[in-house]
Parts: sequence; structure tokens; C-alpha cells
Amino acid sequence: MNASVSLSHHTLDIEQPSLQPTDELLAAAKQHILFTANRPDIVMARGEGMMIYDTEGKGYLDFIGGWAVNSLGHSPAVLQEALARQASQLVHASPGFYNEPQVKFAELLCQVSGMDKVFFASTGAEANESAVKLARKHGALHLDGACEIITLTNSFHGRTLAMMSATGKPQWGPLFAPKVDGFIHVPINDLDACFAAVTNRTCAIMVELVQGEGGVHALSEAYLYGLRKICDMYGILLIFDEVQTGLGRTGKLFAYEHYGIQPDILTLGKGIGAGFPLSAMLTKARFDLFQPGDQGGTYTGQPLGMAAGLAVLQELLERDLAASADKHGHELISRLEELTATYPITDVRGKGLLIAFDVPEGMAPKLASACMERGLLINATRASTIRLMPALIVQTQHIEAMVSILRLAFDHLLSSHDG
Repeated sequence: MNASVSLSHHTLDIEQPSLQPTDELLAAAKQHILFTANRPDIVMARGEGMMIYDTEGKGYLDFIGGWAVNSLGHSPAVLQEALARQASQLVHASPGFYNEPQVKFAELLCQVSGMDKVFFASTGAEANESAVKLARKHGALHLDGACEIITLTNSFHGRTLAMMSATGKPQWGPLFAPKVDGFIHVPINDLDACFAAVTNRTCAIMVELVQGEGGVHALSEAYLYGLRKICDMYGILLIFDEVQTGLGRTGKLFAYEHYGIQPDILTLGKGIGAGFPLSAMLTKARFDLFQPGDQGGTYTGQPLGMAAGLAVLQELLERDLAASADKHGHELISRLEELTATYPITDVRGKGLLIAFDVPEGMAPKLASACMERGLLINATRASTIRLMPALIVQTQHIEAMVSILRLAFDHLLSSHDG
């Protein structure tokens, strides 16, 4: 069965794989997959570039990008080749040994980030857990046992118990008690509140430079300079959670480059593997404090993941996709701002290809659903906020197609409301 999907002047002819009927797949999914999210009644089958296709052959222009994961688009050739090549040589050795792609990847990642040491993991939450452990190790050794970490309200750092405790989402407060102690939440861009929260028990301040899940809100330059001064003054660590913003997403290879301020610890995830589960925690040499047994994991530094990450990073650098994200991010913001004259869109904001805008309360989920029906994937982070995170390979024709579908979805919702 062939499915033809038109995008601007481009037409892709897709050979559909032989699959179990969609209704049978959905029935099996609802019977056997643990419920953790409300998912639409579709099953994704394959992807190519900016497009993803379901088992019925319907194509979707993807402006979610696997939640900012698919930095090179769907099924990029460079990732396919790296995985196939490494799988034919060595998939897993054990974390007790070095492997060649691990060493090469660590060297390049440290070189481009300005950091000295790296610990590899599989998820952003794991990378952030590693950062918290290292900060508390620093507190134990150098700050008389200080263990508290200051984070921001409406932040997001992951879904492990510790990272849910670090995260500043109010609705998570009562979940899964008792929580992990030692996290203090203060408002974003309120330096006085952060300064007041620092005590002799504080070992670190951990922030996202742009709060992604929190609605795409960036730290101000003055605020971040203030945080750096506080940390330097008291000898506490400054942690940048760049799980979502790192590796070109904001129009720089790392979001901290917008500010000219380096962290003591940097965490990366999502786009680092372009779809392969991979994350990293990086730090300066003086904070290489772990002892054997303090930190580890069965799949840390696994050769297959290291080959994937190395190939992705090399591709990002060779194609200068951070600069492309900056260019097309400005273009996307400009096109969205044009829509504010016609549609109820306000506060268009973001850096690079991490962009959001607001709509009337309650409209965002309806807008996302109307767009999906018309072949466009966007993300409603809350009832009044839409977030866009397309792959870094996005081009002008994709932006024009996105805007066209967004118009159709708005027209539908607004005419329905009028009726």
C-alpha cells in the first residue's frame, strides 16, 4: 500500500510496512501497556525527516520532534549508519571497561562544551540525578555536609522520585510521598528570593536556562549573573539543566552561550542521541569527586549509545545546525507574530527552535487536537500554552506548511465557537 503525502511542493511516496491492523494494535496496547498518559487512537509506524506516519499511512508534519529529541529529524541516515556499524562490532562490554566510541565521544563533547569530565547515562533524569549526587558529594567534602539544592518554581528536571522533588510543579507536591528531602523552590528571575534561600546547608543551585515544560520562559541575563556570583561567593555549585536546551536547540550549541556564563555542572539529554536514549553529565576537573561505587549503571557508556552520540554531535557540528536553528527560529517567531493580528495568539517567545505562544485558557489542547487531525503535531504544555520543538533540520517550507495548518485549525475552532 502506498501513501502519498504532500508538503508544499514536495511529495513523498511511502511504502507502508506490513503491519497488524491498527484496531488490533490499539486493543492490544490498551490491554497490555500500563496507563501513564492520554494517547490518541493512532499507532506510529515510521518517520523520515520532518514527517512521521501512522499505521494507516497518514503523515504528520512533526513540530514536537519527539519532545525535542529528534534533533536530526526522523530516522536520520547518519544515526542509522552509526548504529549498524557499531552493532556489527560491539554492542555492550560492561561499564567496567572503556570502549573506543566512549573515549572519542567524551573527548569531543568536553572540547565543544568547555567542560573537562563527563558521565554518560540514558535519560535526562539520570543525568540530573548524577548532578545532584555530585553536588551533595561536594557539600559533604567541602561545605561541612551541606546537601540542599535550590531549584525554581515551574521547573522540570525529570520523573524519578528525586527529580520530581527537585521539579517545581505545584501539582506534583502531594504525589508519591514521602518525597526526597533537600530541595528548596524559589520563583524564576527573583534574585532576592534565591539569595534569601541560601543557607549553610546549600550545596548547589540548579536551573533550566529556558524552562521548557514550564512554558518556555528564559532566565534573564542579570538573574543568571547574580546566580553565578552567589555560587562563587559561597563555594556552592551552579548546575545548568540543558537536557532540553542543549545541542543546538536554542540557536547556540549550548544555551549558556547566550549568556556567556559557564556552569560547574552541565546536564544534557534529548537531542544528544537524536532518538537513541542517551544523556550526559559534564563537570569541571576540580569536581571529579566520585569514588568507586558512588555512581554508575549497567548501560553507562555503552558502545552502541556512544557511537550514536558521537555521530549525532559530529553531524550537528559539520552542518552547523545550531546556526540553522537560530535562523529558522527567528523565521518561525516572525510568522507566528504575524498571526497575532488575526488569531487569539499572545506572547510569542523562545530561543532558537524552542518556541511557545499563549492562547485563551482551555484552547491549547483543542488547538493541538485540531492540528493533529489536519496532519500537524504541536504540544499543549498547559491549557493556555502551545510549545513548538521541531527538528533542527526544519526549513522554510516546513514552517509555511505548519502556519497554513495552524490557520486551518484556528479557523475551525473559532467558527465552531461562533456557531
